[in-house]
Amino acid sequence: MDYLENRNLIQKDTRKNLLGNRLVLAAPSDADIKLTIKPGFDLAGALHGWKLAMADPSSVPAGKYGKAALEKLGVWASVEKLVARAENVRGALLLVSRHEAPLGIVYATDVAADPGVKVVGVFPPETHPPIVYPIALVSENQEPAAQRLFEFLTSAAAKTNLRKARVHGSR
Repeated sequence: MDYLENRNLIQKDTRKNLLGNRLVLAAPSDADIKLTIKPGFDLAGALHGWKLAMADPSSVPAGKYGKAALEKLGVWASVEKLVARAENVRGALLLVSRHEAPLGIVYATDVAADPGVKVVGVFPPETHPPIVYPIALVSENQEPAAQRLFEFLTSAAAKTNLRKARVHGSR
């Protein structure tokens, strides 16, 4: 969205953060583990020599958020060589769901979509950039349907429906 805004391709006054998400530590649903995510927590020890699944931190947003959080918490150096870099966050989740990795850093919404995993820790929001999903109308928009959709998605009714569907960060 920043790319579009910087090129005057959106109606700036319509830009809103529609949804948000949380970064979590996931484990297989049958795992007996619970971690308190705090500065210096022993993530490497919790892995017991296995891999930490996460989206590739060099190119994928979820991986970038995960790396930022681990750096802020002072544990990145202890797990960097243990990271199983997945192509995307769903790939990381799959590694955990299949018991190919005991832990993974993923979005809370992804955990909600896979019964084979559970949340065992939530990263404090101040440890990584905000995870938001913005919406805006494009500058050249002349379509009444686009305006109606935008108005619905930003309405109180949509907010209520998103909360009922347990979509995180609905505003």
